[in-house]
Amino acid sequence: MMPPPRPTTSPDVLKSRLEARLARQRKQDLWRERLSMSPNPRAPLRDFASNDYLGLARDPRVAEALAAGARREGAGAGASHLVNGHFLVHQALEERLAELTGRPRALLFSTGYMANLGVLQTLCDGETRVFQDRLNHASLLDGARLAQSPSRRFHHRDLNDLERLLRRAPREPAKLVVSDGVFSMDGDTADVEGLAATCQRQGAWLMIDDAHGIGVLGEQGDGLVGQRFSTQQVPVLVGTLGKAFGSCGAFVAGDDVLIDALTQFARPYIYTTAQPPGMAHATLRALDISEQEPDRRERLHAHIQHFRQAAEALGLPLMDSATPIQPILLGDNQRVMRWSLGLREAGFMVGAIRHPTVPRGTARLRVVLNALHESDDIKALLNVLAELKFREAKAS
Repeated sequence: MMPPPRPTTSPDVLKSRLEARLARQRKQDLWRERLSMSPNPRAPLRDFASNDYLGLARDPRVAEALAAGARREGAGAGASHLVNGHFLVHQALEERLAELTGRPRALLFSTGYMANLGVLQTLCDGETRVFQDRLNHASLLDGARLAQSPSRRFHHRDLNDLERLLRRAPREPAKLVVSDGVFSMDGDTADVEGLAATCQRQGAWLMIDDAHGIGVLGEQGDGLVGQRFSTQQVPVLVGTLGKAFGSCGAFVAGDDVLIDALTQFARPYIYTTAQPPGMAHATLRALDISEQEPDRRERLHAHIQHFRQAAEALGLPLMDSATPIQPILLGDNQRVMRWSLGLREAGFMVGAIRHPTVPRGTARLRVVLNALHESDDIKALLNVLAELKFREAKAS
């Protein structure tokens, strides 16, 4: 009897490869760690890291809507939207989001990442040309890659570079321009009007992911796009519910053709369980609060102005942002980790952002402001940042 053939590779090849990657990650000061956070408002770390811009994630009214919805309709949806997981509350939420954004219809997704994958997989084929801002979110870049569409990345917020690329593209294939609304690591915003005009001239569709604008920007919290731009100008609008609205999930808003196509063809929509109905109830309550309490947005924007004025007076290296995302550009990985640790030891949670999330040499602290911060919280944070800057100068 012949012995079984020996495998051509060792079963430990994958393990060895992973160990080598992990070792490189540590050596390059790129190691990521999770912190187990406490929901206690008196917890030792003051939060300047999360995207809970309006302070709704722990609002008792939103929490009660979640709990009451779960008691009535169950903890989970039990199936996908296209089987029997689409509840009346999901339909009500989609209609409310369409109304908020000035679109005919909206479609719920479980996460923003899945929404972007679903849109790009549905709109693109091997011929569609995709043009993305160089600093777009990873989900947008991954969506085009998975759709196997020819893609080009234009210089950040550079309409001239985009127009040049569009002019050079073959005339026959469909063209799709994709941009974040608010850039999540820089805090600056897309020139939606300029993008829309460029797309109109060059015969391209425009997709805006307004994850960090919805709820924060616009008088009604309708975001950077919202009611200002029609579906002719911005045919595809994506928003998330887990940031300003403090809940979970995402949506795509647009006209009938877009939403019907996503319902029929978007695999991340078709083949996943619908979000829990209680979460949809929570989001509806958050939308009520956002509409009824516009002072939350007013307070947030006052905090942004105050922080920027004080940080500039201290000589901190701010980036050009008028949104709650206020990056402090420190450059190298070791430096940003030292500052992050110093902030944590002083009782502040601030994100330390490094490559590959941002380009090499642009590591930064990502300070995020929210409507629940008090002036004293911001003042205390600025005092610690000033102390860290002083210590570093003294050491050099």
